[in-house]
Amino acid sequence: MTTDAPSNDNNLNSLIQSKRERYVDTLRKLLSKSAEGEEALQDEIAAYFMRLGCQVEAISSAPNRFALALDFAPPADVPEADRVSVVAVQPGAGDGRSLFVFAHPDGEPVTDTDAWQHDPFAGTVENGRMYGWAIADDLSGVVAMICAQDAIRSAGLALSGQVTYASTVSKRRAQGIYAVLEKGYHADAALYLHPAESGAGLGDIKSRASGILRFRITIRGQLPDTSEPTHTPFSHLSINPIDKAWVVYQAITALDEQRAQRIHHPAYDEIGRSTNLHITHIEAGDANRPGRVSPTAIMTGSLAFPPNEALADVQRELEATLRQVSEGDPWLKQHPAQLDWLQGIGGVEIAEESPIYQTVAAAIHDVTGIRPKVQSLHAASEIRTPILFSGIPTLGLGPLSGGNTQSGGTDEWVSVDDFINMVEVLAKVIVDWCA
Repeated sequence: MTTDAPSNDNNLNSLIQSKRERYVDTLRKLLSKSAEGEEALQDEIAAYFMRLGCQVEAISSAPNRFALALDFAPPADVPEADRVSVVAVQPGAGDGRSLFVFAHPDGEPVTDTDAWQHDPFAGTVENGRMYGWAIADDLSGVVAMICAQDAIRSAGLALSGQVTYASTVSKRRAQGIYAVLEKGYHADAALYLHPAESGAGLGDIKSRASGILRFRITIRGQLPDTSEPTHTPFSHLSINPIDKAWVVYQAITALDEQRAQRIHHPAYDEIGRSTNLHITHIEAGDANRPGRVSPTAIMTGSLAFPPNEALADVQRELEATLRQVSEGDPWLKQHPAQLDWLQGIGGVEIAEESPIYQTVAAAIHDVTGIRPKVQSLHAASEIRTPILFSGIPTLGLGPLSGGNTQSGGTDEWVSVDDFINMVEVLAKVIVDWCA
């Protein structure tokens, strides 16, 4: 670097403020482009980075594949076509620390927007909010990378360390981040530009994510020995799987309470528990045929666990509980409940004392005046992928936002002011980290 850090900060911030409307318009233009589909949007993102002097590569990869050894999920019902992630590299001029910055440009497929009050692709701004489809989750993160690179380049700042930007497809289990890391891209630290689901904007840094296990339990019953269409007169001759599901359900809720007392991570004290296990769906029988005994009862559920627990250990605990309850019931002993794991994702955390956390927290405070805190309550965040796959310490941050479509909201939005703040924060982190 040829000038001192305070001068760089002042010049950079002033430059970003002078380009505020241009950067807001860039967000609007790419939002409008996303209406043409993911491929057209990624092509446009690549073109932006090429105009900014970056070395750009498109990486095609198949969705629904897991590169992390412990992650798992069932295969997709229908094979999906390959999807493309875009990587843009700004080489460093020396041997300074490198940074990997990523976000995902794709939202869920556009479905029913009748409830929206704003055109989902017009980028309407009202009361300081820009509205748009997937603008918070997560197009604003991709655009912030473009704007930060533009600001640093316009300011004429020569970085010693390399910056790698990645627009990685994510939704519908695309897992573009895996494909990019598998290509060998690496850095000393990484940032995932995605707003915290807490709604606190840049006031929260995502440095921790719970693990998640999702499962299905199938309990078999026995139909009465009759050809009668109505089983009610013979129900005493049957084994109703709902009765046995209740036995299993009680064992699971007991395990949940035991774990709540035994498993502790101080980061979760604010909500009173470090782990939760619940059944969220029970299916048995036919509501239109109440006289028939069901042959099976099926329960599905989910278990969240803190990052200081290993995924495999948690799996073994639920498996042991089901074995124990089956051994204690005459019917289940001969016909054990069947456990199928639907998805498994491990947890991660980065210490607040780490250099990248300190750099990001300082940048947020300098730009916004806010001293950010750790957001610990999100599960299965993509900050975990660079950490677990490549050992890259990774944090998540993003602007104030709301109405996220994936969380059941409408009129998804980002704060225009906080979007510009995020551009400033990112540019400052890049300059400070890669000096």
